[in-house]
Amino acid sequence: MKKSSVVSITMPKEMRKVTEDLARQENRTMSELIREALRQYTTYSQFKQLQRYGKAQAKKLGLKPSDVQRIMDEARSEEK
Repeated sequence: MKKSSVVSITMPKEMRKVTEDLARQENRTMSELIREALRQYTTYSQFKQLQRYGKAQAKKLGLKPSDVQRIMDEARSEEK
């Protein structure tokens, strides 16, 4: 069974040129470059989702940003 599949995307010509140039500069294929971009976007998206969750939970608990920072500092010092 194949572990990958072909996906066709469209992009503006200028974006394609920039992407091809970047792939060439980094000695990567276009596929490698786009996969890396998607991995980074996925990580960023998950981080933003976690951040929104944390803000909502802090609000439910009545915590202010300074409280959150203090709690994080305390937890980090306990880990040491």
